Amino acid sequence: MYKGAFNVEREWNEANNTVPLQIPTTHIKTIKRSTIIHEFDHTSSTEILIPQEQDDYLSDASQLLERGIQQQQAGEFVAATKSLQESLALFQAFGDLPRQAQSFNSLALVAYNSGDYKSAISYSQQCLNLVGNTSDLRLRLQALSHIGNSYRHLGNQEQAIEYLNNCLDVASSQGDKRSQVAALNNLGLVYKAQGDLQKAIALKEQSLKLVRELQDNWGEEQVLKNLGNTWYTLGDYTKAIAYYQECMKISRILKNHRNAVQVLKNLGNAFYAVGDYQQAIQYYEERLQLATKMEDNNTQEQSLRSLGVASEALGNYPNAINYYEQCLELAKAIKDSRREQQVLSSLKVACYTLGDYTKAMKYERMINKE
Repeated sequence: MYKGAFNVEREWNEANNTVPLQIPTTHIKTIKRSTIIHEFDHTSSTEILIPQEQDDYLSDASQLLERGIQQQQAGEFVAATKSLQESLALFQAFGDLPRQAQSFNSLALVAYNSGDYKSAISYSQQCLNLVGNTSDLRLRLQALSHIGNSYRHLGNQEQAIEYLNNCLDVASSQGDKRSQVAALNNLGLVYKAQGDLQKAIALKEQSLKLVRELQDNWGEEQVLKNLGNTWYTLGDYTKAIAYYQECMKISRILKNHRNAVQVLKNLGNAFYAVGDYQQAIQYYEERLQLATKMEDNNTQEQSLRSLGVASEALGNYPNAINYYEQCLELAKAIKDSRREQQVLSSLKVACYTLGDYTKAMKYERMINKE
């Protein structure tokens, strides 16, 4: 049986590893996962021929913009795109350039969160064209960040580095530590994707230093996880464990269960890789309990399978079979035939090893039936 390192599986959208750009200003607010959006000032107006009529249109446009932002926050990306495009058309009709830029920026965020990275780049470029080099640094920083991160996801790492470095330069010149944290971390992700892991670690360590100065627990949690992932990829499981454990301390304080189930799995895998199967089981058990509390069947199934593998590594086949049997029931419940086949194969092998040939043959028949 193979007892080497598990891969750190990407169970979540890798965009979640990206630290969203945070820009301190009276016109912004935080949304889910610390993403920053703009509040819009409805008091501004331009010279018009029919004041009341244009005021009505601008009011409608502003309401559509706010509605689009709310829909984005709720994950209603199709509806958000429709609302934001309608608001953009109205702002364009009346030549309101600042709010056009805000609409393009919001559309870029929706596209990015939807995984439509080409559209995110297009919207952000149009935002940059409107804000120029100096007129609105807030929007400029966000647009540069969206473009850089989108290029990373598209595999164009050189372009990603160019835009994220530009973002870092602007943030540094303004003494904007939050934006520096985001840019450094996200640059680290690009260099990790290129295979330059030492460069990635150096950038993330700079990001960690700044985020600790800001006493930003949410940002620190993300950076610690990314550092753990990078050391894991390098095969330095001891350092990976140290960062993951620091990350878990913060996740428990914040009660960030979604992050915790990711890190607990990686901790279990890292301890498995160094041969400490008992400690691996402890973290897999904690992950299972949390997944059960969250009613997350997929994570429960994965945790039970990991517990089965670790129990086999300890030679505790009765426990392994028990975990696998629970895992099988969940695989059936979520109607995942591929996982069912995998668990049945594990059950067959464990039963043969234990000497329970009757059960082993039963699982063999179930495999062939599938």
